[in-house]
Amino acid sequence: MLVLGRSQVEALLDMDALIDGLGPAMVDLSEGRASMPDRTAAMVPERDGFLATMPAFVPSAGALMTKLVTLFPHNTGTPLPTHQALIAVFDPETGAPRALLDGTAITAARTAAASALSARLLARDDATVLAVLGTGVQARAHAHAMCRVRPVRHIRVAGRDAVRAGVLAEELGAALNAEVVALPTYAEALDGADLVAAATHSADPVVRRAWLAPGAHIASVGFTRGGREVDDATVADALVCVESRRAVLAPYPAGSSDLLFPIRDGVITADHIHAELGELLNGSKPGRRSPDRITLYKSVGVAVQDAAAAALVIAAARERGIGEEIPLG
Repeated sequence: MLVLGRSQVEALLDMDALIDGLGPAMVDLSEGRASMPDRTAAMVPERDGFLATMPAFVPSAGALMTKLVTLFPHNTGTPLPTHQALIAVFDPETGAPRALLDGTAITAARTAAASALSARLLARDDATVLAVLGTGVQARAHAHAMCRVRPVRHIRVAGRDAVRAGVLAEELGAALNAEVVALPTYAEALDGADLVAAATHSADPVVRRAWLAPGAHIASVGFTRGGREVDDATVADALVCVESRRAVLAPYPAGSSDLLFPIRDGVITADHIHAELGELLNGSKPGRRSPDRITLYKSVGVAVQDAAAAALVIAAARERGIGEEIPLG
């Protein structure tokens, strides 16, 4: 069995290949070829955390795997990330275990890659101003991924901690071909932004309709029990796209409060969800039809994305001779 640690996974991940590789997996999901049960979790109420299991079989990637992932929101501001994960990969022909790899890096990368894929499908071609809401792992990954699909020249970073926002802005400015500034409020970061990457643990909306420019594309990946990143007015006005209708409308620990709350309150119905990413990719649903329409991609993170990412990492590891082979028998 091949074993890969986090630094090895990070070295093997190629963001461009990952953005491209997620497409067939999302089409498999929308067309019913992929097998992906609902996420289940063991709760740790003392820490507001959980351990979830996320299995999937993705024929286009030849991938059968399960991810074990923890979400411990109180890790914010500590050396440990809020999301930590392991991925176990099995042979889809025999069921034999084939690999064990760090899933923390994959979770960060595939989430950002899927948001970038949503921007490729829905954002205006001339989008140059990116607002990054949040200062953690996902905020950083999203800044890098979005710059790969649109000609981003200006990045605004905002978060609850002004010092962390400044540090991230400085880091991104050194790494990316863009002007990067830290701003004191979410409203200021959103003012005039063409692209929005919301990756926070905020219980109150950080994306509000009054703050958004016409035609903005929002990728929202934040997940907080009892809270949401996007306000009702934005959801109601936006062309809404998701990874999976079933996943986004499922109860906690799956599902998205950003959509479940306005459905509960009668602001929208479930039919307001326009499309899954796979439906945009296979052409069964249209994408943006107006330059001024706001578009919203609401992500809950789905296991087919982890499966596609793990398959790419394992293929690269075997090609480059990276990782340790450990016999199980």
